[in-house]
Amino acid sequence: MEDVERVISNILEKVKNHRKLYDANEEAVKQHLIGEIFEVLGWEWQNPNEVRPEERTEDGRADYALVLGGKVISFVEAKNLSVKILKNEKPLRQLGKYCFSRGVTYGILTNGLQWIVIKAFEEGSTLKDRILFLVDLEKEPPKRSALKLSLLSKSRIKELERLAKLLQYFEESFRALKREGFDEDELIGYLRSEGMLKGLLPIVPISSIDTTDEEPKKVYIYESSRKVLESQIKGWYDVLSTVLEYLLIAADLREEERKELSTLYKYSKKIPKEKILTLLKEIERHFNVRISIEFS
Repeated sequence: MEDVERVISNILEKVKNHRKLYDANEEAVKQHLIGEIFEVLGWEWQNPNEVRPEERTEDGRADYALVLGGKVISFVEAKNLSVKILKNEKPLRQLGKYCFSRGVTYGILTNGLQWIVIKAFEEGSTLKDRILFLVDLEKEPPKRSALKLSLLSKSRIKELERLAKLLQYFEESFRALKREGFDEDELIGYLRSEGMLKGLLPIVPISSIDTTDEEPKKVYIYESSRKVLESQIKGWYDVLSTVLEYLLIAADLREEERKELSTLYKYSKKIPKEKILTLLKEIERHFNVRISIEFS
């Protein structure tokens, strides 16, 4: 991580000394700023097996394609520094079109200082819903920027969505604990304390679970980072029925939603086990709750 922080410092120094160049010259941004970031993240910027410039799509050419295992995993769209990508949605929409036309999972939009990382497509979601994280090298502490950018490294990008969500949950939990009156230094000390990890319960967000092979023993439901339910359960069918029970009792539902959930609850034991995870993730997204599972 120190190497990434060092590169961020170098980039900020370049921009300080040559901002007019980067404001007007996209090619300079690509070569001097963006390439340096990706190189420190483990990408061989001059290797066509990993990075392909001017990648053709049905909607135009993406500036770069990041390739992993022979497959394009992300497009990178570059802009000069004068393009304020955090305020101007047009470049992001264009990037989304590039990704969608080729079935590419992730998109990265950057002007060298500001970075937007998106999941390219997800049914029933808007482009803003699919933003995984934002980075602003000039406004964020280097350690924070470096950690987020590290998710784009060659070794981590396959798990980009999962890791981005875990980082988001970590930040939300930290802020929630501060609102509950915990001192920031005490929380940091707790995280750094020897043996802390051994004391953590194996609680995993439902969004990070890909299989129902392991049996759960507790389910947790959160609303706005606040835990609203903790329940002992016996297996995945209990997880689904417990979540449905909570929503039917506590959620502000429209009539059609209540009917749909009631029907789902009635037949929950007949749902194939392998479909339960998909249902839970859809419920989490639709009803704006967060579901986590504790394993034995």
